[in-house]
Amino acid sequence: MNHFANPEMFWLLVLPFFFRLFMPRAKGMHGDALNIPFLKDIEIISAQSGRGWRSTSGRNAFFSFSFFLLYLVWTLLTTALARPQWIGEPIRLPGLSRDILLVADISTSMTEPDFIIGQRRVDRLTAIKKTASDFIRKRVDDRIGLILFGTRAYLQAPITYDKKSVEEILWSMDAGMAGNSTAIGDALGLALKTLRNSPNKDKKVIVLMTDGENNDGSLSIAQAVRLAKQENVKIYTIGVGSDNMTGVTLFGIQIGGSSGLDEESLAEIAEETKGTYFRAKDTKSLERIYEEIDCAGYRIGAGGDSVRSVCGDDHNDEQYIRETVERFYWPLAAAMAVAFLLLLYRRRK
Repeated sequence: MNHFANPEMFWLLVLPFFFRLFMPRAKGMHGDALNIPFLKDIEIISAQSGRGWRSTSGRNAFFSFSFFLLYLVWTLLTTALARPQWIGEPIRLPGLSRDILLVADISTSMTEPDFIIGQRRVDRLTAIKKTASDFIRKRVDDRIGLILFGTRAYLQAPITYDKKSVEEILWSMDAGMAGNSTAIGDALGLALKTLRNSPNKDKKVIVLMTDGENNDGSLSIAQAVRLAKQENVKIYTIGVGSDNMTGVTLFGIQIGGSSGLDEESLAEIAEETKGTYFRAKDTKSLERIYEEIDCAGYRIGAGGDSVRSVCGDDHNDEQYIRETVERFYWPLAAAMAVAFLLLLYRRRK
């Protein structure tokens, strides 16, 4: 695509007409006001064309051969000042590349139906599947992995660029597959072991999603946090589940419903590893949490009922670059060529 970087320079094209028509030659002066070396040659050319340079008629000046040549040089110089350019097709720039490991709790408590997608009530695990799946699809430059945990932790998808495979594994998981208890420490330990050989030394992220507390496993949360700090891994923690228990009631006594979410421990994990703790009480807040995790290098306060965006509307926009080729030298060279021809004509005369 051709483009002029300074199109306003074309206003200079009217200046020769302005000076020729509205600024007549000075009277009472002997000789020329300016000493132009090849002016007499231009006068000879003008005389041969039948319309002299010193003609007092401004109208005739428009049609003089000398005026045409000089205006041609002026036009070419003005075009060069306007900087003609060729703009290439947009080329997408690679964005910030991170290794992100999703660590999802699939204990039986994740079957609690306290989330709504559309007009349908769904359980916590389904809500996580939906929002995490959208998050995975948006990862253009990042590598993604998946760990599922309950009583034990299992690496389901190693760190990979194959987002489609990770997404398929995510949708295939069911609550209770890894046991009924919650081993958060073991899950974090397995995640840290998976990220240990990552080439992205300063861009390793764990996203922990759970609705309970650490009540099983051999590795404590404190030990896992200490290892994460040594490995320079940032951990984002998401506490899943609404405040209202929606289990069945029997004679006014709640059966089932929300488990005991250890928000204090989740907030401490995030704070110690320079991550952020989020509280996901509904589908909307869960979606916004994943938007926040997109914002690498930003932090917002832990806790709270809502998530406030700090990245700005343009943070997730893809960035592009266009190849630009300057072509001002073409009209500049043409102007020099015309001026050179005038000089040759002068020497011949």
